[in-house]
Amino acid sequence: MSAYERIAVRFAGSRPGAWFFVNVATRMDRLLVPLTRGRLSSCLGTSYHGSHLLLLTTTGAKSGQPRTVPLLYFRDGRNIVVIGSKGGHPKHPAWYQNIRAHPRVVVTVRGKRLECTALEADGPERLRLWARAVELYPGYDTYSRRAVGRDIPVVVLSPLT
Repeated sequence: MSAYERIAVRFAGSRPGAWFFVNVATRMDRLLVPLTRGRLSSCLGTSYHGSHLLLLTTTGAKSGQPRTVPLLYFRDGRNIVVIGSKGGHPKHPAWYQNIRAHPRVVVTVRGKRLECTALEADGPERLRLWARAVELYPGYDTYSRRAVGRDIPVVVLSPLT
């Protein structure tokens, strides 16, 4: 990571930074990510994290309407892994509640759409994937300490085809 990226990661790990990224930057990314085919993100404004960014489209648990959110991800074989940190907020993100109600999702990575089934990892698999997530983005470790009263979900998205 460049010096700028390290500063951005540090800011994102702070309470004000987490608030900004959860409440402001993700809204901007819903427009920016499709326009740049995932190469650029307002979240960190860098190609490093842009290359690890996807759009997750879920079905609303209550509304039944499509909901799209940009998330950092990494690959685990054919699967895609995302983390339900919500910046360390004490409540799970809405997209996590949506996948629990409707586990079939659409993932858009670099302009390519992929239908997947979402499943929360647990046990040794969760520990292994969590360690990889923290390597990608060390802020997850900070968020886990801040998320008092909940375990941050590690979600595996398995392609249907």
